[in-house]
Amino acid sequence: MNDFLFRSMSREQKAVERARKAFLTGRSQSLEYRITQLKNLLRFIRERQKEIAEGLKKDLRRSECGTPLYETLGLENEINLAVRNLKEWAAPRPVSKSMMTISDQVYIQPEPLGVVLVIGAWNYPWAVTIGPLIGAIAAGNAAVIKPSEELYPVVTGGVTETQELLKQRFDHIFYTGNGTVGKIIMEAAAKHLTPTTLELGGKSPCYIDSNCDLAIACRRVAWGKFLNCGQTCIAPDYILCEPSMQDRVIEELKKNIKDFYTEDPTKCLDYGRIINQRHFKRLMALLEGSTIAVGGENNESDCYIGPTILRDVKPDAKVMQEEIFGPLLPILTVSGADEAIKFINQREKPLALYIFSSDDKLIKRMIAETSSGGVVANDCLMHFSVSSLPFGGVGNSGMGCYHGKHGFDNLSHLRGCLIKKLKMENVNKMRYPPHTVDKLGWARFFILKHVDFGSLGRMMLLALMVIFAAVIVQAPNSMEFNMALSNALCAFTADMAYTESKVNLNIPLWNEEVKLVLRLETCFDETV
Repeated sequence: MNDFLFRSMSREQKAVERARKAFLTGRSQSLEYRITQLKNLLRFIRERQKEIAEGLKKDLRRSECGTPLYETLGLENEINLAVRNLKEWAAPRPVSKSMMTISDQVYIQPEPLGVVLVIGAWNYPWAVTIGPLIGAIAAGNAAVIKPSEELYPVVTGGVTETQELLKQRFDHIFYTGNGTVGKIIMEAAAKHLTPTTLELGGKSPCYIDSNCDLAIACRRVAWGKFLNCGQTCIAPDYILCEPSMQDRVIEELKKNIKDFYTEDPTKCLDYGRIINQRHFKRLMALLEGSTIAVGGENNESDCYIGPTILRDVKPDAKVMQEEIFGPLLPILTVSGADEAIKFINQREKPLALYIFSSDDKLIKRMIAETSSGGVVANDCLMHFSVSSLPFGGVGNSGMGCYHGKHGFDNLSHLRGCLIKKLKMENVNKMRYPPHTVDKLGWARFFILKHVDFGSLGRMMLLALMVIFAAVIVQAPNSMEFNMALSNALCAFTADMAYTESKVNLNIPLWNEEVKLVLRLETCFDETV
């Protein structure tokens, strides 16, 4: 590309072009380079802890300890996990073989996709922007992130800049935000057939069973709901409980709000603020027609809404028509688990489902009979911190996942690889014309029979395959051969129709030619 054409590009086009050009050099694909970049990112996060915390204090009134606790510590863990396991994640992955491929190398090879676009969100800007970036770097991609130049350029801005970015061609788009924008991103991605990961949201239900420690349950719900002033995509959106429990649930929640945020949350350093006045007005409008049991205090000039609990909320209430994304907690009453399951299933699939119960059977039943991006029993939010679990949505709450190896796989192309040898061609005659009933029978056996032998078992099976290959040309119509080989195969396949036949390995065709082929073909690569 000439300099004039590059200078005429928009800022967004230039960012993508730099990333694409850098990726095509191939330098991001070596494991050493990826690990170095991840370590550099880790050092940057640690060195800039103070600036990161100060920025989020200005935006969300988050406390000095809140940002490390809920964002950067998790990122440090993700980076350490990737650095520690990258060689294993990026290595060829052996897969099961059939008898047809027993002597072949059959594996999956993860490879980089190319240039990944990461669009973050404001509520946890570091976690939801740098988290996907970690997966992109680990997988060997270049990335453009929007909240060093070249491989990881940053584009800042609002709607206009995002629209311009979406006009560019990427190899993957990773978006965290709301469903409305998610649909716009999918539409833009479809023009280039670009795969997308959408981490959206929704109304995450919290069912509190009568059979549980209510004090602990409400303590954990209060923490999960009012953390970050309720502006968490996986915060419990509403509570479902039996009518007889509602008053006790309210009292326990009220007690924990006081414990966490004092009598006056406006003066508590650990209680944040709404991001801006537009969202403040949206949340205040959601209160219309609902009964406030606890809280409700607000100050528009300070973007403050206190921890608020709503009681006797109806399914058609305004607060139940959209994701709340703020410190309002509606309580709806249901007759029990049956009605709770029905209520959840009548609505869009949520990003998270929370179940509080001491009954393990009930927990397993609710997991089996509902669908959600993730599920946590007897706690809130904590699945986000478990790097071995995939984090993502389903249906309207999103698609795709990340964290740990799941993020690596999501931002890799898992390439199927089959490496055969130019030997034992007689075995392949069953698939070549002219087709016969006998060939079909052998094909059925070799293709449909999957095996998981050790090295000795593979050698013995290969011996039979070689015998078959050597003999099928010499005596294709020999009743003696067919009977002997069937008996021999019976030793390895106890579930075949002729398992009652006697095993007879005395096949009168064991000549020097077959022995030579065996010596050549039993050198297996144990690593693949």
